[in-house]
Amino acid sequence: MVFEKVAEMLAEKVDCDVSEIQAETKFADLGIDSLDITEMVMNVEDEFGIELGMDASLETVGALVEKIESIVDKK
Repeated sequence: MVFEKVAEMLAEKVDCDVSEIQAETKFADLGIDSLDITEMVMNVEDEFGIELGMDASLETVGALVEKIESIVDKK
């Protein structure tokens, strides 16, 4: 569920088909820069009701999903 929602959010942001986004997809490959990532983190925090914070190690969609799931699981 988390992956699907994040993929939808990203697809809308970069105007691509959601099927093009995989766990191993790098943000850079989608043309997402650091400012876009900051905006995405804020949107994810709102969507999931969590505090994610910035993490420079988040380079792929899968890494972001794993971080979200780890925080949601602790709630």
